[in-house]
Amino acid sequence: MGPTIKLSSGYEMPQVGFGLWKVDNSTAADTVYNAIKTGYRLFDGACAQLPEILSRVANVLASVTLDYGNEKECGEGVARAIKEGIVKREDLFITSKLWPVFEDGDKVEPACRRSLADWGLEYFDLYLIHFPGALKYVDPAVRYPPGWHYDGKSTIVRSNTPLHVTWASMEGLVSKGLTRSIGVSNFQAQLIYDMLRYATIPPAALQIEHHPYLVQQELLNLCKAEGIAVTAYSSFGPASFLEFGFKHAQALVPLMKDDLITSLAKKYNKQPSQILLRWATQRGLAVIPKTVRPEVMAQNLDCIGFDLEQADIDSITSKDAGIRFNQPSNVSN
Repeated sequence: MGPTIKLSSGYEMPQVGFGLWKVDNSTAADTVYNAIKTGYRLFDGACAQLPEILSRVANVLASVTLDYGNEKECGEGVARAIKEGIVKREDLFITSKLWPVFEDGDKVEPACRRSLADWGLEYFDLYLIHFPGALKYVDPAVRYPPGWHYDGKSTIVRSNTPLHVTWASMEGLVSKGLTRSIGVSNFQAQLIYDMLRYATIPPAALQIEHHPYLVQQELLNLCKAEGIAVTAYSSFGPASFLEFGFKHAQALVPLMKDDLITSLAKKYNKQPSQILLRWATQRGLAVIPKTVRPEVMAQNLDCIGFDLEQADIDSITSKDAGIRFNQPSNVSN
């Protein structure tokens, strides 16, 4: 499994995993299967799919899928690997997420069960609230996977459900054995501080956008102090967002081509991607890079086999510019 991070729930989470965001449905089963063969044991998925934002944000073909919506296919890849004896279920660490339209208290468990059924699993290892801020419920019979917009096009309708109600239902998932650990994603410090006042089960993990352009050091300090594991997504910065047409992503130097990152890649005889991932993992974070290329799968998984000098870590950290790419205002207003 490689290095792991001990969660407050008592379970071990692999430090290097595989992200399933934007893995195409047509290739998802093979991608997951090949990643398992390469050695990955953590897979980070979600039910959400956001094709409706294309016409609003990105100047790309409407057939392109921007988010997950691939849980069934990913589960097929897992089932194939288990059937062939490559892994057992208990060898894997599977993460999924609760989309905001399912944050009403009585909608949490059905949403989790739907994702489990799509994956073909009896439990998740980690189940996260995908974004804070409940949206009005959308019946899966009407549209699934859901997006930001109540009408599937442009209308945002909020729910009045407060976070403590959603979290109580998340805790119920643990007591019913539907997930071993629970956590949050895309939360900031104020909400986490509030949660810790009423949570019977504190969040075991926080997943955030994290790269040299967005370090969020104070949030990381909070999580360390409270024993909350942090998983970084979009470790390569703007590379994940160029296809969305975000101008601030297009204006930045790609981290893979950044002078500092490329010079460190030469210094350590590694790929720029490995430098970026090691910068995160050496500072105690988990990472979930994605690729469909087997050779890059192996490179990303091998990002913990060397150490960066502290001065080099500090140099990368100093690139922090507070630039965030993944936020609801980019797609939902």
